Amino acid sequence: MKKARYLDHIDLRVSDLKRAHKFYSKLLPALGFTCDRSSGRLGNFHAAGGDQPEAFFAFTQDRRHQPNGTRLAFWAETREEVDRLARLVRKIGGRRLEGPELCRAYSRGYYACFFEDPDGNKLEVCCRESPVIPG
Repeated sequence: MKKARYLDHIDLRVSDLKRAHKFYSKLLPALGFTCDRSSGRLGNFHAAGGDQPEAFFAFTQDRRHQPNGTRLAFWAETREEVDRLARLVRKIGGRRLEGPELCRAYSRGYYACFFEDPDGNKLEVCCRESPVIPG
């Protein structure tokens, strides 16, 4: 049986909740997480759910948070969407922006931009134009 969803939510740690909310309140709606249900203790953005459970992206403050090599990648339908989101990331203060670029070493037709949020958490927006074939 094929699943309709593969991820339910992301719960990211950040060192400064207000700074993270300023960044993510501009990025996440552009990625489809349009409903801001944040509180003073949690950043919380939900995707439109309809009659299905909603996917959400949350972030919680941990003043001792240290970024690591983990990277979260967001799906884009087209190269143009990757380009648009890369321009947004640059505008809202994303750090260490690389690309957008074709990443031939990843797979045929893999187009992406890579960046960090204000805490140094590694993020990506990618478009896969060809299926990944297990080798």
